Amino acid sequence: MILTNILFASVLFLSSMSIFDFSKDSDLSNWNVVDDVVMGGRSNGSFSVNDEGNGIFKGSVSLENNGGFSSVRYRLNPKKLNGQSKFVIKLKGDGKRYQFRVKSDRFDRHSYIYYFQTTGEWQTVEIQLSEMYPSFRGMKLNMPNYPGEVMEEIAFLISNKKAESFELEIDSIGLQ
Repeated sequence: MILTNILFASVLFLSSMSIFDFSKDSDLSNWNVVDDVVMGGRSNGSFSVNDEGNGIFKGSVSLENNGGFSSVRYRLNPKKLNGQSKFVIKLKGDGKRYQFRVKSDRFDRHSYIYYFQTTGEWQTVEIQLSEMYPSFRGMKLNMPNYPGEVMEEIAFLISNKKAESFELEIDSIGLQ
């Protein structure tokens, strides 16, 4: 029984992959805020690291000029996924709903998305890769869900069809 538990823990550890683990010294150069201003909107987001060493995505969403979203995106070198089946994200939200997004290729127009609700407390959000569906500009596409083979970009987005301020604190993002 003990050997079985050790083998299971070893397999779990080997199949885990850290995407980003925030600290006070985190390099945010591959993180970029993209707001609806690219389409004439007036939303305003920012991304930084706080004194506790967590990523902070905050700002305000405006509906002016047909706006309504703010996002922060992380580009990475193509990463092959090796049997991982879910994203595991430790975060603290503000009670609002967000999207987590992934792209297999950063030049794809579509993203694979998953909505999650924050509680205002620290929580671990687990997202099955197979539940992430393809979407482009808010429209679900008639394509298979995320194949979970390669990724080049992840993102957090807020777009709840209302003007609101937001703040999402992120500790770590990984795959299991």
